[in-house]
Amino acid sequence: MLSNKRNFINLSDIGKEELNKILKRARQLKKVRFKNSSLKKSLASVNLAMIFEKPSTRTRVSFEIAIKELGGQAIILDESTTHLARGETVADTARVLDRYCQIFMIRTTNHHKLLEYQKYANAPIINGLSNLSHPCQVMADILAFEENRGKIQKKKITWMGDLNNVLFSWIEASNIFGFDLYIAHPRQVFINKELKKISSGKKNIIFTQNIEKAIHNSNCIITDTWFSMGSKKNAVSARYFKKYQVNENSIKGANPKVAFMHCLPAKRGQEVTKEVIDNKNISIVWDEAENRLHVQKAILEWCLKKI
Repeated sequence: MLSNKRNFINLSDIGKEELNKILKRARQLKKVRFKNSSLKKSLASVNLAMIFEKPSTRTRVSFEIAIKELGGQAIILDESTTHLARGETVADTARVLDRYCQIFMIRTTNHHKLLEYQKYANAPIINGLSNLSHPCQVMADILAFEENRGKIQKKKITWMGDLNNVLFSWIEASNIFGFDLYIAHPRQVFINKELKKISSGKKNIIFTQNIEKAIHNSNCIITDTWFSMGSKKNAVSARYFKKYQVNENSIKGANPKVAFMHCLPAKRGQEVTKEVIDNKNISIVWDEAENRLHVQKAILEWCLKKI
């Protein structure tokens, strides 16, 4: 086992200096791609194993293109069609894939699986999404915000709706990058122990049911689907979320240059209206989505110690 390998599992594992290094590299890579300049094949001959337990569009496409443009190749595995679905252990799978591939990206319903891969593989592990966190997404979000609205430090960021894995990574980011995070959520949606642990005692993190307070002079409003993949939707809980919809009326008290972000997929008319998400003056959703590619490239290079 390599004790000095670089995993990208949670933002809090890495620290501000290294995360800024990744963001800086992502900006460089984006500029090169925009100019259609030739890109150094920094990961030539690298095999990336991507294991998907959950559906994916942006994660799969961005990582597959990322590794190819850096000179490597992706091996894509749907967990349901592997022996993992027939009882083979994560440990044995990790040991086998380790002989073929130099780096893994895992998208899973169980964060503990990531930790198992980390334990049994010599290759670095990237969290492509788990039930606990979604660090790659939030790095792309921060890049999008800073491109469009300036440094995120000391800004007011507002989260509206469910308390989920993306929010976990946003809370970690607020602790690292030094911005205020207001979290407006229905009282009926309880703060789980993981969120309590990373937000406890942090004055810059505020949970509230007061939407006006959360929105007031906010520099960025973020939401996500009310029901994550695999969760059970019911009419009662949907009713509680309705007042947390991001719409033209709810954002009136925000900063005049407020940005709107959503990690996608979005359901217009539920967590956000089309008037907000499709408003080019407010929405930077498509920059977020594009930035998954550039951030993914930088994360791959960072994990393999190319930056």
